[in-house]
Amino acid sequence: AANAARELVIQRLLFVGKACENEEQRLLEKVHTEEERAHQSIQTQQVHWTEALQKLDALRTYLVDMITNLDDQGLVRAEREIFERTEVAEGILEPQESLKLNFNQMCVQSPLLHRLWASAVLCCLTGSQDIHIDEKTLSPHLSLSEDKKTLTFSPKKAKVDSDRPERFDHWPNALAAAPFHSGLCAWKVGVEQSCAYKLGVCYSSVPRKGSANEGRLGFNSASWVFSRYDKEFRFLHAGQPQPVELIKAPAQIGVLLDFAGGEVLFYDPDSCAILFSHREAFREPVYPVFAVAHRSISL
Repeated sequence: AANAARELVIQRLLFVGKACENEEQRLLEKVHTEEERAHQSIQTQQVHWTEALQKLDALRTYLVDMITNLDDQGLVRAEREIFERTEVAEGILEPQESLKLNFNQMCVQSPLLHRLWASAVLCCLTGSQDIHIDEKTLSPHLSLSEDKKTLTFSPKKAKVDSDRPERFDHWPNALAAAPFHSGLCAWKVGVEQSCAYKLGVCYSSVPRKGSANEGRLGFNSASWVFSRYDKEFRFLHAGQPQPVELIKAPAQIGVLLDFAGGEVLFYDPDSCAILFSHREAFREPVYPVFAVAHRSISL
């Protein structure tokens, strides 16, 4: 039995290794092809600008000569020709396919590599970040436990100072006390009690006042959240929902933030299954953010 188990491990590792080798070769070939394409585009652009400079130099010589040698009446008669030559000069400076000069980093996107990387990171994580919710940001619809770990929703607004600039005064949102600005960060949220919640990350500039739609998490450009409403699961950003198909509702949702790599990933801690991932070049530190509209969620 031990030999059979050992053989199974070896076979599976060899299979994974072979798959990684094939994927590595495929991606390296795509990088090489994209590099050659970008280089060819640059060479084409160089030829264009060399010809453009030659045309402009000839045009400058023509205009200087005309202005120097013609009297006022001659310049008036040549007005149309000068205008046409000027139009030609403006056309010469039109860029030619400038967007194609950049190396397209999307060529190295690989679902296999991404899932292997994410699974490896999740398996190697020994724990999650110690996150506390900032009470000053708390919506009047939410209450916070003494350990600042559990958010509970109430349909009735609490009597709080809603004028504080940090506070969400309408939607049932709350921010963590500290942002993340580098490295890999992960945290878990217990959601078993709630059928209506959002969790993810946001900039400090996320709208906090009023009942407008942009104050809802995921309905503005400053927040990225995983959302549940009853039996519907979605990823939300900038008002663009993306459905997430799940067989059953997770008891916990894990969030993995790769700040430098520009990715936020949502996963099921029990199975390490990736629920959804989104790539984003974060321009500033991001805060863990939460919303609850039914019962409670806990860090």
